[in-house]
Amino acid sequence: MDEFEPIDDIDTDETEFAEIETPDAEAQPPAPREIDVHAKIRIEGFRLDQFLVMQFPDYSRAVVQRVIEGGGVTVNQKIAKSSYRVKHGDFIKITPPVATRSAPQAENIPLEVVYEDEYLAVINKPPNMVVHPAKGHWSGTLVNALRFHFETLSTVNGDYRPGIVHRLDRDTSGVILVAKHEQTHRELSMLFEHRKVFKEYIAITSGVIDRDSDYIEAKIAHHSSDRVKMMVTDDEENEDAKEACSYYEVIERFKGFTYVRVQPRTGRTHQIRVHLASIGHPVLADKIYSGRDSIHMKSFAPNLTEEEDSLLLGRQALHAFRLRFKHPRTNQLLEIKAPVPSDIQQTLEALRLHKKP
Repeated sequence: MDEFEPIDDIDTDETEFAEIETPDAEAQPPAPREIDVHAKIRIEGFRLDQFLVMQFPDYSRAVVQRVIEGGGVTVNQKIAKSSYRVKHGDFIKITPPVATRSAPQAENIPLEVVYEDEYLAVINKPPNMVVHPAKGHWSGTLVNALRFHFETLSTVNGDYRPGIVHRLDRDTSGVILVAKHEQTHRELSMLFEHRKVFKEYIAITSGVIDRDSDYIEAKIAHHSSDRVKMMVTDDEENEDAKEACSYYEVIERFKGFTYVRVQPRTGRTHQIRVHLASIGHPVLADKIYSGRDSIHMKSFAPNLTEEEDSLLLGRQALHAFRLRFKHPRTNQLLEIKAPVPSDIQQTLEALRLHKKP
């Protein structure tokens, strides 16, 4: 939850229903909300647990199965099993377990607001910031900061994700939309769903991409053995696989590296990172897909002494640069950019100095 993921796509930091702990014994947990789902014909035949993971990919299949096994899911008013095959017209009701952790608290974390009006805001998210609280990240998130800086935030996605319409990965920087009110949130979500939000990223990749521009069209699914990774697949039997398309264009080439802009046409988990890795050009310093999580000056200039060396990049070289969409309430066409961050800029400068083609 890669690149401009709508909120209904999975995030790297998976929320586990059953593993929430209370930081304050006196805090009152929010009551569980019942969720109603009406099965449409296009999903007929899927197992109940598979169907619910598709509907709510914030949660792993194991978590969904635990909720079902605990009697938290009914189909047509009857308690159902994970193996139940969903039929057209089924009425499914989910009652999540009571959360035992209080809603995220406001924290005075600096935010760069690049656009704001009475309906929405656009934030330039820094790297190393998780978007919303999840397992292992209960504070220091974008949501904690939003609660401090904004008086009103939409509650469409519940107490743990106020205002969050879509996500960026923890180490991806750049523009991210925040909704202040419920109706605006729903309208923004529809823009994402109907692919009416133009998204552009910039990235530095390993290796020299030979084509000046091209599309990468390849389905993306959860990795078969690594729960934190996604993978490209052409397996027609893989029910988890989702269609994905990314357009890229080379901005600048170096010896062994490429500076590109990427425009994802869909919003799958880790989409840009997975797609670029699938053509042999993973994002630089992307630990999951390239095997390394940092770049030093000595990577480009091996003759430098230890004293002359310095860290250039301590996270993946991926930045959400531009967002263009029609404002859902005013109909104004908005185009909002987040400047290329300093760590990517200094990496580019080092490449121009030491890796000219």
